[in-house]
Order: sequence, then C-alpha cells, then structure tokens
Amino acid sequence: MLHLHRRKINKHGISLIVLICFANIFSFAQTYFNLPDHESKPYYFGITLGANMARFHIEQHAQFLFYDTVQVVEPMNSAGFALGLSATGRLTHRLEVRFNPQLMFVERNIFYNLKYADPIDGNSIIKKVESVIFSFPFQTKFNSDRIGNFRVYMLGGVKADIDLAANARARRAEYLVKLEKIDYGVELGLGFNFYFPSFIFSPEIKVSNGLKNIHSRDESLKYSNVIDRIQSRMFVFSIHLEG
Repeated sequence: MLHLHRRKINKHGISLIVLICFANIFSFAQTYFNLPDHESKPYYFGITLGANMARFHIEQHAQFLFYDTVQVVEPMNSAGFALGLSATGRLTHRLEVRFNPQLMFVERNIFYNLKYADPIDGNSIIKKVESVIFSFPFQTKFNSDRIGNFRVYMLGGVKADIDLAANARARRAEYLVKLEKIDYGVELGLGFNFYFPSFIFSPEIKVSNGLKNIHSRDESLKYSNVIDRIQSRMFVFSIHLEG
C-alpha cells in the first residue's frame, strides 16, 4: 500500500513540476515580449531596401509576320534594386494601409534575332532598356495574430510609376525601344514581421504587374515596329525596417 501511495505521489509530483516549468517558460516569454506597445500605435514609419527581378510582357504586332528583318523578339529577366520609405496607418487590429514610395533602378532587356546580320552586333542582339523609376505604391495589409515576436501579413494594392530615364531614352530611340513615362499597375505580396527590442524586421516578397501599354511604337524603327504592347512585370524582395 505504501509503495502504491508513493507511486501516486510521484506521478502528481512530476505533473506539478511540468506545470511549474511551463509557467516559468510562459513567464520568461512574457518578459521578453518585444515592443509590447506597438499594436496600439495609430501609425508608424520605416525604411525599405529592395531587390527586384524585372522583365517586359511583350505582345507582337499584328504585322510581325510580314516584316523580314526581325525573326524573334523575346523579353529577358534582369536584376535591379530599390530604396524607399514607408508610412503605415492602422485601421483595425488586423487591417493596415501603407504608402511605400521607392526609387527603383531597373533593367529590362529584349532579345532580337535578325534575319540579316547587323554589321556590328551580328544576328543575335540584346537591347538593354535601363530605367530609373519613382514608384508610388499604396497598399492594404491584412495581419495575422501576433505569436510572441512573430507575425505574418498579406498585402494587395495599386501603384503609379514615373520613369525618370524616359526622356534620355527617347533621344536614342533608333537604338532602343521607346517607353512611355507613366505606368500604373497592381501588386500582391506576403511578408513576415520579426519584433526586436528597438525595431521590426520585415522581409517581404511581392509580385508587381503593370496594366498600361507603355510602348511608344514607331513604325520606322525595326526594333519597335515588330512590337505592339509592352507591359511591366516585376518580382520584388524587400526588407522593411520599421519602428
């Protein structure tokens, strides 16, 4: 009987120890809950560092098959980077709006295969279209519940872009494809908030698609007349440092 009673006491003792350990862990986690007052802020600010992979979405002109100079025209992926600021306003516990203006350095290349070789470049030519873009995204963020110092969010929004290099590119139109200065589009992304004692580290991935035809077609230019529509496409990885 004493042996059985001792075993019963040991089981209760082990359970009590486990409960005490969990209580201590929970207390420890609560002690190190970073930025506990952040959720009560009506707004907050940050900076953005980004890298992008950009390309054109190209539609050939209806007369493409009747031209005998260019046989193939295809867009290519190219890398770039961005710097920006962010201002976020809180609407509800889960819903926020963010304005995230950025200066983006983008290169989008186009591959051409010519029927008749160019005296300098030969049959295969890559035309580099470099852009310096002021982008003005306005986004809505939907946040998950905060789990300790971690949270997930989704975002969607619209953007307007101004290509600062459009005028310089127009002066070399005979060698490049000429683009419109203004573009607009939609964005969709996913991000993660990591709370540190003095700031929030937020890596984010985003797809950005232009809706406007930004091609300024010139019938007299062999690199332009084979293309009807050009729309921007971009995959963006950003790091937001917010406070």
